[in-house]
Amino acid sequence: MEGRRDGEVDSRSNEIGDSPSPQPLSRPRERGSYPGAETESLFDRKYRATTIGAVVLVALYAFEALAVATAMPTVAQALDGLPLYALAFGGTLASSVIGMVACGPWADRRGPAPPLRHGIVWFSIGLLIAGFASSMEVLLLGRIVQGFGGGLMSVALYVAVGRVYPPAMHPRIFSSFAAAWVVPAVIGPTIAGALVEHLGWRWVFLSVPLLAMAAAACVLPALRNLREGEHAHDDGGLSPHRLAWAVGAAASALALHYAGQRHGAAGAGMLAISAIALVVCAWHLLPRGTLRAARGLPTVVMMRGIASGAFFGTEVFIPLLLSRERGLSPTMAGAALTLGALGWSLGSWCRSRPSQPFAPSQLLRYGMSLIVAGIAGVACAVSPSVPVSIGIVGWIAAGFGMGLLFPTLSVLILELSPPNRQGVNSSALHLCDALFTATVLAVGGSVFAALLTRAPSMAYLVGFAISAALALLGALLASRVRPVA
Repeated sequence: MEGRRDGEVDSRSNEIGDSPSPQPLSRPRERGSYPGAETESLFDRKYRATTIGAVVLVALYAFEALAVATAMPTVAQALDGLPLYALAFGGTLASSVIGMVACGPWADRRGPAPPLRHGIVWFSIGLLIAGFASSMEVLLLGRIVQGFGGGLMSVALYVAVGRVYPPAMHPRIFSSFAAAWVVPAVIGPTIAGALVEHLGWRWVFLSVPLLAMAAAACVLPALRNLREGEHAHDDGGLSPHRLAWAVGAAASALALHYAGQRHGAAGAGMLAISAIALVVCAWHLLPRGTLRAARGLPTVVMMRGIASGAFFGTEVFIPLLLSRERGLSPTMAGAALTLGALGWSLGSWCRSRPSQPFAPSQLLRYGMSLIVAGIAGVACAVSPSVPVSIGIVGWIAAGFGMGLLFPTLSVLILELSPPNRQGVNSSALHLCDALFTATVLAVGGSVFAALLTRAPSMAYLVGFAISAALALLGALLASRVRPVA
């Protein structure tokens, strides 16, 4: 590809984006206090409908993810599709990559309303296809359609925040998004279990679209008031080359996920090839300098991927560790994840305080350090001589760290982006999240499967070590979110 890629940073000039008239951007504020932050509420009349609709959409997305994870074992058995079980999750992740990449320039050119509307529609259609599926193959199709819609939705909501809310309110609305995951984390699995038991698994999928349409009725009218082209640029939108790299990244992520489930030399070879292909695609899709953590926006994007990879690369093994190795019931093992979600919510609440005394780089360093400490606590729980409570407290600390990290990175990505690049750069943030998470889960899962029968404790510890090393790297890179003066 010639020239600078979408959303990339020219490290020589330190200008972000490639609009016809680049505008200089200020450095991230060294304190979280913004002028007028205390004077406006997310539920003031001009923001109320947008806030309610956006938070409900995030909560529905969270509920669906957690509920489907609870119901999928029953679904796979009912449709005789256990061999496709892993692809039901991997397919959603892969197709979301295409939605994320497509949404960025679309939202920059037309505003957030069109991609958000399409995202909600495709998300709902995917759920309906899955809900009425007569075979596992049809259900997989529905999950792929749903993932594409979810990718559109996630990026469009970030652009909506940048266009609707003043910068002083960004920490609070992003913290509200994080908090919107808490209630589904607490009650989602229980509700999903009750639906499966009393109404059938199909209602786990069919119950969400109607609520999604109601949330859309709240948020979309407010976004239509944004004039089309107000923040447009003349880069032609989504180029065929960029779309091709997005499809390549999706295919690589899917292959990586599949390779992580295989054993032996063939699985290891496929894992290596898929990982290399994913890095090549990421190099063309992410802002220039992301993979080498160049100062400013590239490091912000990189930090999101590192944080997600470290956190979710650990979380996926916690229920198995607590139930298989420590003898806890599935309910109690799941409760550890719920407590981690509550820690995440508490961290987000602390980050949203308008009188925040810490600089963004400090918050990121503290957050990453808490993730390292939390993973260490979980790793200690591998030993039968260590109380399980040590691991649970550690996971609460890790969740608190994520609560500090995510809103901070979300605020920075908008602060470091001109209005006509908020979509492309927000899509890069989500894309890096998805790609890092897919890679860590595939590599960690492959190593875990290889060691589990021979050295069960080492299987957990190696995976936790990979995640902890990532989080430690993030702590060391935190100061690089400041652009060059």
